[in-house]
Amino acid sequence: MQRKHWSYFIVLTTCGLIPWSIASFTINDIVYSQPANVKSITVNKAEFGVLRDNNSRKATFIPTSKVILKEGNKYGWRIHLKNYHGAVTWREVIKLPKVPETWSTDSGEDFSLSTNGTEAVTKRIQQAKKGTIENFWTITPGDPTGKHTIEIYVNDRCIASFNFEVISKKK
Repeated sequence: MQRKHWSYFIVLTTCGLIPWSIASFTINDIVYSQPANVKSITVNKAEFGVLRDNNSRKATFIPTSKVILKEGNKYGWRIHLKNYHGAVTWREVIKLPKVPETWSTDSGEDFSLSTNGTEAVTKRIQQAKKGTIENFWTITPGDPTGKHTIEIYVNDRCIASFNFEVISKKK
């Protein structure tokens, strides 16, 4: 009789049924647990726009959904967090309508590309100065025109999404 129970156990184990049931409890515990030190993020204001350089070495942020395709133009986002101070780990996903000639970032960034080359993911830890986090891109030769999307995530939650269009310079 004892042999029969062992044979069922061996069959169930080799079929993967017992490890799956044991693992499912562990996976559920990990997925639903939250670290005690995670700060709550509340977005006060999220803006997309361009940076215009002025003569005083300080750029002015101009909210817009249109970016002119001109080398050196900077575009990006700025998010004001409500009552937040300290470091924020964020992830940005930028989606382009077609593959640019080149992708480049500042050194030291956690950066990856999709297999088709139209989507990039940047991860960064940034101090929220006065509750603000931001990121900007610079137009380079070979950047595509058309509709673009940027999504920003904190703690795997999308806190902002921007749809904008890169347009050719009017002549």
